[in-house]
Amino acid sequence: MLKSLRGKAGLSLFVALALLLTGCAEQASPLNPKGTQALEQLNLMILSIVIMVIVVVVVFAISIYVLVKFRARKGDNHIPKQVEGNHKLEIIWTVIPIILLAILVVPTVGYTFKHDQNLSADPDAIKVQVVAHQFWWEFNYPELGIYSSQEVVMPVGKNVSFELTSADVVHSFWIPALGGKKDTNPGLTSYMHLTPTEVGVYKGKCAELCGPSHALMDFKAVVVTEEEFAAWVADMQEAPSVAAEDVSAGEEVFKNNCIQCHAIQPDAKSPVAPHLNGFAERGNVAGILQNTEENIKAWIADPDGEKPGTLMPKVGLTEEEIDQVTQYLLQLK
Repeated sequence: MLKSLRGKAGLSLFVALALLLTGCAEQASPLNPKGTQALEQLNLMILSIVIMVIVVVVVFAISIYVLVKFRARKGDNHIPKQVEGNHKLEIIWTVIPIILLAILVVPTVGYTFKHDQNLSADPDAIKVQVVAHQFWWEFNYPELGIYSSQEVVMPVGKNVSFELTSADVVHSFWIPALGGKKDTNPGLTSYMHLTPTEVGVYKGKCAELCGPSHALMDFKAVVVTEEEFAAWVADMQEAPSVAAEDVSAGEEVFKNNCIQCHAIQPDAKSPVAPHLNGFAERGNVAGILQNTEENIKAWIADPDGEKPGTLMPKVGLTEEEIDQVTQYLLQLK
C-alpha cells in the first residue's frame, strides 16, 4: 500500500513538473524556436544528441553481447584463446569516430561563422543598439531616431542587427526562443543578429551573473508584422501624448523629481535610467512587474525592495505625489 502511494505521489510530482516546464517553454525556451537562428541551433542540438545516442547504444550493445557470449560458465575451466591486435577492428573504431566528429563539426563551424556575422552595414537589416545596465536594458534604434527600454520591437521575417555593449559590468543578452546569447562588455562593442519567424512576445534574459538582481533582469522581445512595426515606429517618433487633463500635478512631480534620470521625448537619450516614451503601453514595470497602478506605486516607493541592488534611489515622494505621478505615467502613450 505504502509503495503504491509513493508511486502515485512520484507520478503526480512528475506530471506537475512537466506541466510547469511546458508553461516555461511557451515563454522562453530554445526547444520551442521562433527564429531562424534558434531553429538552426536546435537542429544542431538534435544532431549532437542523435550521434551520442547512437554511440551509447552501439557501445552498450557490444558490451552486453561480449558479457553474455564470453561469460564464465559452470564447469568450464579452460583458458580462452589469447588474441591481440586486429587491424580491421582498429581501423573501424578509429575511422567511425572521425566520421561522426566530422558530421558534427562541419555544421557546428558553419553555424558559428554564420551566426557571428556582423549585419550592421546591411541596409535591409533593422539596427538596434543594446546597452545593458544593472538591472535593465536600453534599446535604441539609431536609424529611426527612437530611444526605448525594456521592450525591443522587431518585424517578423526581417534580420535585426544588434550592437551590444554594457554601461557597468558584464551582462549577457539572450532571447531563448529566437537564438543564442552573447555577452555585453563595458567599453567594448560586439554584434549579433536574429531573424524572428513568428509573431509573438518572447521573454529575454540576462544570462551572466551581474549582481543581486541578475535573476530579475528581464525584458520582452515583441515580434510584430511589418505593418505593425511601421505603425509602432511612427507612434514612437511622435512626442508622448497625455490623454487626460487631470494629471498636470503628476506631470509637475515628474518634472521636478524624475526628469533628471528619465527621458520621455522620442529623440532624447535617457541620461541614466530607462526611457519612458510609451510607458503606459508596456507590459511590465522594471521588467518584472505587471504594468498596473499598484505595481507602479510600489516600484516608485521602494525600488530596492522590488529589485535588490537597483541603482534607482527612493525619491522621497509623499503618497499623494506617488499617486499623482503614477496617474501621469499611465497616460504616457
